[in-house]
Order: sequence, then C-alpha cells, then structure tokens
Amino acid sequence: MTGVRREFAMPDVGEGLTEAEIVTWHVAPGDAVTVNQIIVEIETAKAAVELPCPYAGTIGELLAEPGQTVDVGSPIVTIETAEAAPAPSPSSSAPAPAAEAVGAKIGEVGADGRVANLVGYGARPGSVTRRKRRPGPGAEPPAAAPVPAAAPAPQPAPVPEPAPPPAPAVAVVTTGRANGASATVPLAKPPVRKLARDLGVDLREVTPSGADGVITREDVRAHVETAREPAPVAAAAPRRGGGERREPIRGVRRATAAAMVSSAFTAPHVTEFLAVDVTATMALRERLRRSREYADVPLTPLAFVAKAVCLAARRTPEVNAHWDEAAGEIVYYDRVQLGIAAATPRGLMVPKVRDADSLTLRELAVALGALTTTARSGKTPPADLVGGTFTITNVGVFGVDTGTPILNPGEAAILAVGAIKPAPWVVDGELAVRTVCQLALSFDHRLVDGEQGSRFLADVGALLTDPGLALTW
Repeated sequence: MTGVRREFAMPDVGEGLTEAEIVTWHVAPGDAVTVNQIIVEIETAKAAVELPCPYAGTIGELLAEPGQTVDVGSPIVTIETAEAAPAPSPSSSAPAPAAEAVGAKIGEVGADGRVANLVGYGARPGSVTRRKRRPGPGAEPPAAAPVPAAAPAPQPAPVPEPAPPPAPAVAVVTTGRANGASATVPLAKPPVRKLARDLGVDLREVTPSGADGVITREDVRAHVETAREPAPVAAAAPRRGGGERREPIRGVRRATAAAMVSSAFTAPHVTEFLAVDVTATMALRERLRRSREYADVPLTPLAFVAKAVCLAARRTPEVNAHWDEAAGEIVYYDRVQLGIAAATPRGLMVPKVRDADSLTLRELAVALGALTTTARSGKTPPADLVGGTFTITNVGVFGVDTGTPILNPGEAAILAVGAIKPAPWVVDGELAVRTVCQLALSFDHRLVDGEQGSRFLADVGALLTDPGLALTW
C-alpha cells in the first residue's frame, strides 16, 4: 500500500496574523510522528506557539529552516502518511472529492483554497489564502475542473505518485535581457535561496557541490568566507572596543517597536509623578504572608498596586477607556482588563489579567504569579496578549526609581511603579526613614484631563499609603 504525501501549511494561530518565524524544529526528516505531536515552535508578532502535527506518519522534508519567516498558508513540512493513496480513475486525473475532504486538516490548504486554523486559534476559515506555487519543470498544471465520469479518458490514467516534489529543489528558468540574451537561474532549494538573500550572495557566483549541480547551504557559506576580505583599518581614527553583533528585527521586537512608535505619535502623552510612603502597605504584606490563607501565594508589592489601580479606576473611569477615532466615540469599559508589562527573552510582552477589578487581593496575587511565569517561559497564548484596557509596568524590579512609560495602543493610561526602598520622609513634622516608592502615570490627554489623571494617581497613592482606605471605597 502506497502512502500519501501531505503538506502542513503555516496556520493562522490568532488575530489574523499573516506570517510567523520558525524558531525550532522538534523533528527531522525520517522521524515517525503521531497526530497532535509537537513538531515545531514558531514565533509570531505576539508570542511563541508550539504547533502539533495534524497527521500520523513519517516526516518527509522540512521546507523552512529556523530563523526563516513564512507566510500563513505556505507549506513548512511534508509528511508521508500511512493511509492508502486514492486509486487512479480512468475517467479523471483529478483527485476524488472524498480525498480532498480527508486533506482538510489543520494548516493544510483545501480544495477551496482555505487554510485550516489550529483549533481554538485564528481568524475565520477563508480569511487567509495560500499563495500559488509555481510547478516544477515537467509538472502538469492542475485541472481546472474534474472531468465528468461519463467522459472516457483519452489516455491511461497518470501514476498517482508525481515525479517532481512539491517544493522543487531544482528549477531552471530563463529570463529575458535587454540585448535578447537569457540567463539560467542557479539550482537551489528555497531555504538556500533565502540564506543567499540574507547574506547578500549572488547564487550565479557560487560553485555548486550538490548532485546535478544543486547549490547547498555549505556552498553559500563557503562562498562568503572566500569572498570576505579583512576590514580596512583607518590609520587616523582606528575603531576601538572590538567588533559588533547584528540581529534581524523580527517577531515580538518588531511588533513592540511598531506599536510604541504608533502610540507615541498618535496619542498626546502626559506624564505625572508621585512619591508615595508605602510603609503601611509593606507591613500589611508581611502580616498576610505569615497568615494561613496566603501561605502558598506569591504576594508581591505588585498585587497591592494592581488592587489600588482597580479601586481607583472606579472613581476615574476615564483611565479605563478607549479613544475610537474612526467612530468618533470614547469607549468606557465596565471591567479592567489589566495588562502587566513583562520582560522576557523574546522581548517585552503585556499579558492580561482578565476582569482584574472583580478579583480579591489573593486572587490577584495568584493570577499575577501565573501570568509572569507563563510570559517568561514564552508560553503565553496569543489571546492573552490582546484586549487590555490599562497597563502596569514595574520598572522597580530593575532598581529604577521611575520613568515615563508609553501607552499601549488603544489604552488611555499606563502606570509605572518604581523601586520600593527606604528613604527620608517627614512624618508629623519629624524626619524619619520610611519605605517609599515613585509612581509615574502616563495618560492620553485626548480623553483624560489633567484633573482626572491627577485624581486617579492621587487615589492610587492614597490606597498604598493607607491600605485600610480600601474598606471605605
């Protein structure tokens, strides 16, 4: 029984994203795989996602290499399945409808041109379509429509196994020139061509070492090493401090940069600062940590700040709102979808605590601990990175006193929390050493006036100075 060669296409893993970067392959050609086995980790503009295999079988060819950015709908791997290949029909060379239905699995492009989404992720089917691929030399173009069963085929049915692979390793193409001459395109697989483009190498200048004159990755790298010349050293002003390191801007870093630039030049930012005596709050934290209820809870100062923000937002709803330019409206939210800026190996992420204003202090502490751990491991689901209404950034964990945070796009305010540390403070006319923290509130001046922003910041400061006030609000 002959198996079927399937292609697994890059799926849309959420929010209508159009591309993703291959981070790590967990399989190699020839490996046996099962349905739902994790085979690759990808990184979108929002998060890292592990993709499960939609088929059981054997890995054929990896069509994209780590570091390569792939469009949604483009194939990334082939899988040889154990299912029986469709029997050839004397009346038609097109695949039977039943075979097409079987092929409509996660990430594969079906007969209708749609890319199947991962379960629980992505836009509606049909929102992203796969780009057409050029057939290899000798490959017949696909039939425009199935031949009716009653029409006899003029020639024997084709062999089910096509001669050229879906991603041809060899492609000889001639291109017209102004003088009427033509040039042959070098033979290389798509990943090798991508490597050459990244390194600025003209494949026509590379000496191939592969079978039938195919250029390999090693050939491209060898060409770079051969062509590289020592960098000239200026006699008058030599460079100091050694070399440099360059990394492509992509993934989370690219998305964060675009969002921050858009926010900075769209919303008129105003930032206000407040120094707060948090001695009473830190004392309360120590008492709670010794209690049975909080024995297994990571009760951080951030939990108290988050609770204060949620309470203060009730009195100043403008900070929990959105300026809808297209509709000409201000949208006020009933719930606080609290974003927490987290520094991760992949860059800045802002996962959300949903309906944070409805949580108790203990529930907030538990949610913040889980959120931070998940973000730093790079496992935050894409859905948890969108839909925020207010953000807290805790720069104090880096020993920084304060800053001027930039709004997350679509949000009205963001609060920066500085380092909590002992400092001289005047108490009842006497100089004393207290535990002090700096707060910085940036807000969108289109919908938050100075009075409203000042009132909100003062309320947060008051709750942190005297946490007992929370009982009266």
